[in-house]
Amino acid sequence: MHNLFSLSIIALLFGACSDRLASVAPNALQPTIVTEPTEYDTDDPAFWIHPTAPAKSLVIGTDKEVDGGLYVYDLQGKIVNKFIGMQRPNNVDVAYGLDINGVKTDIAVTTERKSNTIRIFALPDLKPIDDGGIPIFEGELGEDERDGMGIALYTDKTDSTNQTIYAIVGRKTGPSGSYLWQYKLSADANGVVKGEIVRKFGTYSGKKEIEAIAVDNELGYVYYSDETAGVRKYYASPDGGNEELAFFGQQDALRDHEGIAIYKKGNKEGYILVSNQQKNSFLVYNRAGTESNPHAHTLLCEIPVSAVECDGADAINLDLGPQFPNGMLIAMSNGRVFHYYDWRIIQDWIDEHSNAK
Repeated sequence: MHNLFSLSIIALLFGACSDRLASVAPNALQPTIVTEPTEYDTDDPAFWIHPTAPAKSLVIGTDKEVDGGLYVYDLQGKIVNKFIGMQRPNNVDVAYGLDINGVKTDIAVTTERKSNTIRIFALPDLKPIDDGGIPIFEGELGEDERDGMGIALYTDKTDSTNQTIYAIVGRKTGPSGSYLWQYKLSADANGVVKGEIVRKFGTYSGKKEIEAIAVDNELGYVYYSDETAGVRKYYASPDGGNEELAFFGQQDALRDHEGIAIYKKGNKEGYILVSNQQKNSFLVYNRAGTESNPHAHTLLCEIPVSAVECDGADAINLDLGPQFPNGMLIAMSNGRVFHYYDWRIIQDWIDEHSNAK
């Protein structure tokens, strides 16, 4: 009886694994490069673009666990730097040219969930410049309401001589209407970056959580995944008002709407890609909306990928060298890695399968 029971358990486990592996479609697109693994659990990536040599650009990714951290990869997927020993870093984003006492400094900002802070690092060296972190969601008392998860950076270039960088931060849970908090980032006389709360906004379905957040700097919008419910769109500027501009993709995902990547073609054209996590695919929407309504984002196609249960993603339209002449899509995957997809294969799939053909 013992042997029969053991065999039954093994069969069940094997079946579960087989089902999981089978969920990757036979025609799934293959990554050009898979990164070296982190120690715990990858979650979210972001690009840092080299100012003079794009082929020397880097990818910043989170390793989401207590004692995890930020990992820096080159475009061949090799780990070239890391900052570890953090308290469960979750999502990360990058911005360029934060004024630190007259020095324009590129930064990576990550949520550190268990310390209830966001952390700021100078790039490309990954040097902390926040004196241990900026407290977030101060005064919130509910369980998990201070646990930072999603983050996106918005750069307001209205004043061409003095641009302003904001961090839009999400959390494990919170009240609808003020789920997201927006912080203005600036440096004090000692070069330490601080955050000033300037806005609270964001409808929340209450169905699961809000983690993935992405900003379209050129068009001035912020998108976030209300998991299992859909993707919501607002103005990124704190002066734009808190009106919800769109709530799309509500019927498109198998379950969770996850990582959001924006691939830009010119000022308005391009795509919004949303990870359909349990189906191992990306849902593709028109970045510009329609001619009559810039906030009408209908599904163009769905791209099957080899990345398993993708949480976070990013995309860039830039010549990054011979392997990625039209840029790339980065997707987190189970296995403690990130997948780099040559944009040419992504574009070929869109061209062949788009509903807008």
